[in-house]
Amino acid sequence: MKALEKSLILLDSYKSTLSDRETIAAINQVKRLFDSLFAEALHVTLVPSPLFVPSYTGINDQLNGTEQPVSFTAPDVGESPMELLHSLAKWKRMALQRLGFEPGEGLYTDMNAIRRDEVVDSLHSIYVDQWDWEKVITVKERNLDFLQDTVQRIYGVLRTIGKEITEAYPQLQLEMPEDIYFVTTQELEDMYPTFTPKQREDAYAKEKGAIFVMQIGGLLKSGLKHDGRSPDYDDWSLNGDIILWNPLLEIAFEVSSMGIRVDAATLKAQLLAAGCPERAELAFHRALLEGQLPYTIGGGIGKSRLCMFLLNKAHIGEVQVSVWPQHVIESCKQANIHLLPV
Repeated sequence: MKALEKSLILLDSYKSTLSDRETIAAINQVKRLFDSLFAEALHVTLVPSPLFVPSYTGINDQLNGTEQPVSFTAPDVGESPMELLHSLAKWKRMALQRLGFEPGEGLYTDMNAIRRDEVVDSLHSIYVDQWDWEKVITVKERNLDFLQDTVQRIYGVLRTIGKEITEAYPQLQLEMPEDIYFVTTQELEDMYPTFTPKQREDAYAKEKGAIFVMQIGGLLKSGLKHDGRSPDYDDWSLNGDIILWNPLLEIAFEVSSMGIRVDAATLKAQLLAAGCPERAELAFHRALLEGQLPYTIGGGIGKSRLCMFLLNKAHIGEVQVSVWPQHVIESCKQANIHLLPV
């Protein structure tokens, strides 16, 4: 059984399957395995990436359009404010062009960010760490089949990592289904018309074990959105989330958001639909509209999220170091959840 305290999931009886020292060793193993398996599966190369950019570039991820980036000024490099990146969604596409990557080639990078407006709970922290990746494709590959093939490759990597970790730590007893199932947000609404979007994901993920929820960002037949998406990187008709059923917390558990990126026509349409056509004047958007950027597919895979799932943890603070409200610290202590120390 589980209980909710504010936004925390608190289990009636919880004891971490791994000790703190075992947890740290297992986190390192997950990261080593990812670096070796992911690069080969997707034909991508590890590259360095920025932590912040000048605000005028328009490179930052706007997320749902309401979050404010952490910003600062550095007098020695100019008067324009710098912004900590929410994600590298736009930067990666520009980097592919600058570095001369060809179709079939791509990059991935270690992304660390601060999302100051995040509402922290068992799955969310103001500190974000993920593997960000991006790959050059051809215009003919901007289709559903290519998207689904890429999802299956990524899920294969995650499943292999799960098998390796379970061999190293058999007490985890981790099981991931062989296949990942594809479903659109409209199909979910049709199947569960009285449910909230989160309840729909919970129901379908529990049934299938691993799902890819597609077409996130636009309006459904109900006139509502399944979830928000920034209008200027994913094509809302060719994107989605990899979601796993978490048997410990009994919830649908997102580990990755990804998609085929907007082309010029899709960018214009989605900026208009989102009510922000003025973004078309920003540097990134102008480059895209003028045909200077390659067609790409890309996404992010949460490091802490993946480790939390694979290592059977009840709180993301067990696999990353962050700052938490005092009530979270006290509640976790009472629930036998060992948050990593600051």
